[in-house]
Amino acid sequence: MENDINFEVFLFFSKKKIILSVNRKTDFKLIFRDEIFFDDNDIHLNFDRLNFFLNENVFKVEKILGNFIEKINIILETRDFLNLQISMKKHDYNEKINSSIILYLIKSARNQCEKTIQNTRIVHILIDSYLVDDVHFKELPLNQKCKNFSLDISFICLPDELIKNIEKTLKKFQISVNRILSASYIDKFTKDRDINFFKMTSKIINGYNKNEVKIINKISKNKGFFEKFFDLFT
Repeated sequence: MENDINFEVFLFFSKKKIILSVNRKTDFKLIFRDEIFFDDNDIHLNFDRLNFFLNENVFKVEKILGNFIEKINIILETRDFLNLQISMKKHDYNEKINSSIILYLIKSARNQCEKTIQNTRIVHILIDSYLVDDVHFKELPLNQKCKNFSLDISFICLPDELIKNIEKTLKKFQISVNRILSASYIDKFTKDRDINFFKMTSKIINGYNKNEVKIINKISKNKGFFEKFFDLFT
């Protein structure tokens, strides 16, 4: 029997294949894997196929685990992703760069993104670069005093309707979504690296990319929309 904190569940979903992978958290040992491939001309994600695949596998996995699958990480390969790049600038700042001003700029960019691409949900927020007094940085130069600085931020979004279809399908099996991730985004970290795709997915969920912002819902009046940058402000 696997305790629910000792395993992670990943579902890769594209028009060409569906993969279910269950791995132990401690050493990422494979507990279960099944996959199905499709050779046709479907241009959209097929939820009937996803429902059939889950129906064939969920009970099987839960029997092996001796536990219920409550949450699952979804990796999507689809043209439905929408990307938006926004630059946020701060002029005549004349102070040290700190987490508060960075989070303020990201939240402002997020609001702008939501107005620009409506009826979508943000899946990834990535800081591509920092420009500090005309000097580019790939990572945040925290506590550096400057006059002007700007952030180049990328937003990766999905249509609300698609996410609702995923949630509706999983709800039939009493499973909820832990994270939704872009397969092409994960691929950028697996190229030229001898690493398992789902292991890299787990690493990304847990903060592998220091310039990705983790998004959480507000859970109290004292907490903002953004929980933290991964590892940036520790």
